[in-house]
Amino acid sequence: MDKVVPTAAEAVADVPDGASLAVGGFGLSGVPTVLIDALHERGTGRLGVVSNNCGALDSGLAKLLAAGRIARVTGSYIGANREFARQYLAGEVEVEMIPQGTLAERLRAGGSGIPAFYTPAGVGTQVADGGLPWRYDGKGGIALASPPKEVRDFDGTEYVLERGIRTDFALVRAARGDRHGNLVFNKSSRNFNPLAAMAGRITIAEVEELVETGEIDPDAVHLPGIFVQRVVALTPEQAADKRIEKRTVSG
Repeated sequence: MDKVVPTAAEAVADVPDGASLAVGGFGLSGVPTVLIDALHERGTGRLGVVSNNCGALDSGLAKLLAAGRIARVTGSYIGANREFARQYLAGEVEVEMIPQGTLAERLRAGGSGIPAFYTPAGVGTQVADGGLPWRYDGKGGIALASPPKEVRDFDGTEYVLERGIRTDFALVRAARGDRHGNLVFNKSSRNFNPLAAMAGRITIAEVEELVETGEIDPDAVHLPGIFVQRVVALTPEQAADKRIEKRTVSG
């Protein structure tokens, strides 16, 4: 089955207002910027985003956030995104903060058909006990807080119950992909992209290099095409456009 779609705009044309999105990327590595830009140009809003972070500088999800298109973020890192922090504290966006490993496993579990799992991460904190501020009221108070979660003892150790995550769509970026949607990711871009792809009911992948089916060694595939419904081939210029969040040099 050839899953290649001619343009990013066509690939995201059916993403409606209010959709939930799992979005790959780790910092600025492996962010599906072309698909995100296509959503921005389309004007899609009130989005619920599940991603490790919400973009940085003026690229990726930061562009949708600055435009007021994101209503809710499920993630593990706000980082140096000042606009994200401002909107959160002002009560303009709802934010569910999750331990990074738990977020990764919630995405993987959802994509694997596992509704929930137990983990020791967060036991004895507000992650398990509830009370984390999901939305502020803009005046310093909490308008909506996280509920308590089930905690259970296994062999003398307490574990908290976490739900798997499924989303309407997923947007990911791969270094290589074939027409059947088999994907290969480069280094740290592999951290969250495969997991986000698994969690989406409809997964759209932008690939830096599109190859014919059979050209990728099956043993080298990081994500099989069964998890991918649409593939967009990037132009050489788009593939080479990679941002650096903090440039450092050694003397």
